[in-house]
Amino acid sequence: MPSFKIDLSTAVVFVATPPAPKMANKVTGERAVDRETKAPLSTVGLLVSDEGEGNLYQVTVPETGIPEGLAPGTPVAVTGLKARDWENEFNGQKRHGISFRAIALTSGV
Repeated sequence: MPSFKIDLSTAVVFVATPPAPKMANKVTGERAVDRETKAPLSTVGLLVSDEGEGNLYQVTVPETGIPEGLAPGTPVAVTGLKARDWENEFNGQKRHGISFRAIALTSGV
């Protein structure tokens, strides 16, 4: 499925929830990894405020792109944020949504 770049040039972005490991399989404990670099992936909650509106997004980022000590309230710059729609079927029920992925976060912006 295609992905779409998200322009954050006029937005203010803060960490809402600290990085947490993204799991490929919660039952076995298998960690999700980037297909190209094989870096482990984490999910970070980001509060994006732009044009008087704030939204919370769960963004997947390779661990290599997350600075140490990233804590809630930290202002960050987001490199390469993209959105991708997804759809799957589980136990006969169709589910769909939008996933967000970034290359890296930079703190102290």
